[in-house]
Amino acid sequence: MKLVYVTLLTILGGQFLTSCSSSPKSKDYRGYKNQPYTVGGYRYCPMSVEEALTYSCTGIASHYNETAMWGLWSGETALGENVRSWHVHAAHKTLPLPCEVRVTSLKTGKNILVRVNDRGPFVKNRLIDLSEETADRLGIKHHGLSKVYIEVVSVGDGKWKRYAPPRATLCSN
Repeated sequence: MKLVYVTLLTILGGQFLTSCSSSPKSKDYRGYKNQPYTVGGYRYCPMSVEEALTYSCTGIASHYNETAMWGLWSGETALGENVRSWHVHAAHKTLPLPCEVRVTSLKTGKNILVRVNDRGPFVKNRLIDLSEETADRLGIKHHGLSKVYIEVVSVGDGKWKRYAPPRATLCSN
């Protein structure tokens, strides 16, 4: 019995320790992923980096979980990055990967910076798929679908990272 306990502890401990570091694939990713792709018979053509840097939109967000076994086994994004249920990330059909967007819940008023590193949602009339952790931090996890506003902050990683130009904001005196 003691051997079973030690073996189980070793396996689970290894899973948690490996999840503490970011995926090596994410650090080694070069450039942008914006090639056309097909899912379910539909062809998607991601926007250029220049288009993405001025992109903002209001629409419906859903949330998803790419992990298995209650988060013990990681899922993998379109960029090949490992994800856990507690990671903050999102999926978008046409933004170049990777990019960072600010997501604002129009229900709660909360906002969060999110790494978009996956493709989806492949459901009609959905703008963005959020990880469970992202939805939780926005206060919309238990609402299922929620209206959000997204704006691109940056596109790319490392030396390829480009920032969106400053946006004008309305001020009241």
